[in-house]
Amino acid sequence: MSNPIYVIGDIHGHLDKLERALTLVEADGGADAHIVFLGDYVDRGPDSKAVIDRLIAGKDAGRNWIFLKGNHDRMFEWFLEDFPREDPHLPVELYYLQDRIGGPQTLASYGVDAGPRDRKWDVHQQARIAVPPEHVAFLQGLRSYYAHGPLLFVHAGIRPGVPLGEQSDHDLMWIRQGFLEYQEPHPWLVVHGHTALETPTHFGNRIDLDGGAAYGRTLVPAVFEGSNVALLTETGRVEITQG
Repeated sequence: MSNPIYVIGDIHGHLDKLERALTLVEADGGADAHIVFLGDYVDRGPDSKAVIDRLIAGKDAGRNWIFLKGNHDRMFEWFLEDFPREDPHLPVELYYLQDRIGGPQTLASYGVDAGPRDRKWDVHQQARIAVPPEHVAFLQGLRSYYAHGPLLFVHAGIRPGVPLGEQSDHDLMWIRQGFLEYQEPHPWLVVHGHTALETPTHFGNRIDLDGGAAYGRTLVPAVFEGSNVALLTETGRVEITQG
């Protein structure tokens, strides 16, 4: 076997789904498997704190794991700053302490009740006490992308035609329009999450691995050997080809 790369998409605070995915990866590639996590570890699910604990534990154990930053991870990171920052790319009617975004669920996993919006400053102070410094450091240390041979791993996507070193963090973590509909080849096969689908899908120039774990669907890990990709299941690999 060549050196496979395993990929786990958007977890969104679901520890049980993460543990299942890690079990499938280890069964296929062993304890030293090279794993890329595509970001969005927090929000919406009930176990964001436990998810970050699990990822940090793997990192500290010397696992060959790469962690990318998703837009939800950045929103959580920014909320924890000295002065809480809302992401300017959210629609004006949305904010972090809103169930639709998932911030209240994340804070609840740390024992903080978000409550009504007019308690924002009190909630912010409680969160800065409740969230361990190592979790903040983990969020701050997440990567924007990871390039490996013919593959580019990123949370949301890229701006077509822009050199990798000139891509904006906003696009890498948020982009949909201008990327999802683009059908020409990129310099790499782009592997991303962020846009939830019913199932991971191969579009030719990109592969979307966000199967909608945030919305009750299964977190399906994938394995790449070169540009060949398969999904991992309890019954083995299932090849994923261009749809």
